[in-house]
Amino acid sequence: MNGLPMTVPSATGLPPRVRIHEVGARDGLQNEKTAVPTEVKAEFIHRLAAAGLTTVEATSFVHPKWVPQLADAEQLFPLLSDVPAELPVLVPNERGLDRALALGATRIAVFGSATETFAARNLNRTVAESLAMFEPVVARAKAAGAHVRGYLSMCFGDPWEGAVPVPQVVRTAKALLDLGCDELSLGDTIGVATPGHVQALLGELNAAGVATGRIGVHFHDTYGQALSNTLAALQHGVTTVDASAGGLGGCPYAKSATGNLATEDLVWMLDGLGIETGVDLAALTATSVWMAERLGRPSPSRTVRALSHKE
Repeated sequence: MNGLPMTVPSATGLPPRVRIHEVGARDGLQNEKTAVPTEVKAEFIHRLAAAGLTTVEATSFVHPKWVPQLADAEQLFPLLSDVPAELPVLVPNERGLDRALALGATRIAVFGSATETFAARNLNRTVAESLAMFEPVVARAKAAGAHVRGYLSMCFGDPWEGAVPVPQVVRTAKALLDLGCDELSLGDTIGVATPGHVQALLGELNAAGVATGRIGVHFHDTYGQALSNTLAALQHGVTTVDASAGGLGGCPYAKSATGNLATEDLVWMLDGLGIETGVDLAALTATSVWMAERLGRPSPSRTVRALSHKE
């Protein structure tokens, strides 16, 4: 099938519009084995915004030792001053926040864990210690007038701890919001979520006083469930969905891949549901083909491959 999907009126119970939180330039490129040139990253972000994406996560102000692929954050961010989109950046601590604010960043994200094992491995802290580390970061970012997003990883399953109890996720989610985060992104870090689990977690968050409007979802496609899980979240009223252009990050050709939801696959589904995104799918596909050529491998996105006529 060629072209774009036939659009239909938005189905009953689904939101009329969804904001796509594009993470390819940060979450995607940080997983590359080799660093992408700064100029290529800048052009990628410009192209993503030109395709209609209104939120493009730009980079991460972490120590280069931990994420060498994003060591050029100071060089990259000034090249994006004319990008017509919001440009969130990830910061791990107050030092990262200082670097981001010095460059004029107005949207900040912190990255927490719902499980102790991942918190220890990723942040070298307990969950409680990581929240204590984020507290001054969030407070200072808010005082500077920045919007703050709280990422919460391992919301559905953890490779060391197995299935993660819903109440455990709710407690940590509420703690992040209580610090002052404006928005929460629920991460299915290893891609084990199913639609029923998604609905159950969203329902418990609502019951605990967390409004659906403050929740975004971040699904990986390890078991082919990312779109199904997204639809379950939409049915619950979620209107913010994270996705990665071309499916960057967790490439399926890598043994340990988890596979980000491809933005093109998401847009194809949303277009077919009559849900507005403001994204030009043809332009976005061309952008992902362009980036795939620079990375030297085909895009794992089914939609990119279908629309670009490449196997």
